[in-house]
Amino acid sequence: MITTTTGTVEGREIVAYLDIVGGESVQGVNVVRDIFASFRDFFGGRSQTLESALKQARMQATDEIKARARSLQADAIVGLDFEISMPSARGGMVVVFATGTAVKLK
Repeated sequence: MITTTTGTVEGREIVAYLDIVGGESVQGVNVVRDIFASFRDFFGGRSQTLESALKQARMQATDEIKARARSLQADAIVGLDFEISMPSARGGMVVVFATGTAVKLK
């Protein structure tokens, strides 16, 4: 499955736009590790706990959107976009939404 953030696939012609597809993932962040992440936020530095949760959520959302495109017999997803949210004020969850357009290629 070809996935691209652009509206085209270089060297290939889009012959049909099948549907808008989406995928989502919600990852909880370990509460104990979250406390250490808060210290990092305060003192500065990277939070490996949050980065790991974000990476996992992005991979799951990508897998899900690809599965939905495959169910439409798509060859590619164009215009792939990710939205990231942390709905809890304390950062206890990471939510990733992936959206794009499933297409058929020549």
